[in-house]
Amino acid sequence: MANEKILVINPGSTSTKIAVYQADEQQWVESIAHSMDDLKNYPTIYDQLDMRKELIMACLAKHGDKLDSLGAIVGRGGALPPVKTGAYEVNEKMVDTLRFHPVDQHASNLGAGIAYSLAQEIGVKAYIYDAITVDEMTEVNKITGLKGVRVPAKGHNLNTRAAALKLCADKGIDYNKVNIIVAHLGGGITVNLHSNGQIVDFFNDEIGTFAPERAGGLPTYALVDLCYSGEYTKEEMMKKLQRKGGIASYLGTADMREVEQMVVDGNEEAALLFEAMALNTAKTIARIAPSVDGKVDYIVLTGGLAYSDMFVDSIKKHVGFVGPIEVIPGENEMKALAEGTLRVMRGQEKARIYE
Repeated sequence: MANEKILVINPGSTSTKIAVYQADEQQWVESIAHSMDDLKNYPTIYDQLDMRKELIMACLAKHGDKLDSLGAIVGRGGALPPVKTGAYEVNEKMVDTLRFHPVDQHASNLGAGIAYSLAQEIGVKAYIYDAITVDEMTEVNKITGLKGVRVPAKGHNLNTRAAALKLCADKGIDYNKVNIIVAHLGGGITVNLHSNGQIVDFFNDEIGTFAPERAGGLPTYALVDLCYSGEYTKEEMMKKLQRKGGIASYLGTADMREVEQMVVDGNEEAALLFEAMALNTAKTIARIAPSVDGKVDYIVLTGGLAYSDMFVDSIKKHVGFVGPIEVIPGENEMKALAEGTLRVMRGQEKARIYE
């Protein structure tokens, strides 16, 4: 019987989350924190690889798991040039690309490198799964009104596809034969369309709805004026759009539990913003439906905000006419990485080779 013990590695900007799965059962999970003092000595993200690898080894030892007891290792897929959905076997070409030519500087770029380095030591395979730069969008959906500017596909591919696959498994339907709109509801909100086994259309937090931390799509003329006002550097503007935008720009918090309590307590501004974000999410869901001529089999709401009954009910009220809505809450990235790897190990899915 094949060894189905899998190590999952998910590097974040200030932590490395790791878990060990035996087949599809999580044995343990732990988040290793990295303080700013720990990270300041590393000029680039990739310089952190050996440090994070050593901490992972120490964590494995603490849990009594030996490296050579693993059957496979999977890392979060980083900012590669556009790739397909599913599994890729990590090779030196991929590692070199993420180290020297990434599309973006992102902590997830370390996932493949750490996984590959550990796997090489014990002679097993390393994988990534549903990388952040999956791009299967049809050409017509990439066109914008300005030549040279394309609609970006980058976003919450891992969790949205995992939610779509779970829905199909639960309903006994074929992922390759349905149209599913998935909305990832988190600090940023991503809405994408899964049609016949591919993610063919995408509204991420650059062009879609505003969110707890993200400004979302903005009136372009006003945005250009703001960028050239002289009040902000490029770095400050990006932070304003990515981390201090959305609900946080109005209320000073991106914690939607606090915002929901404000609504319950009668805060009229919070209530207006809460409803506006739900309505904008519904508009984005409806906006993507024409890509399959409105033939939507299911809408799935996932991510941390999908735990909020108030937020989910508001979205359902506005967009229920598009199709039946299912709620699969949470950000199930670790489980999605493990289950994708397990499908490869069992021969249910074939890993691609990165070239």
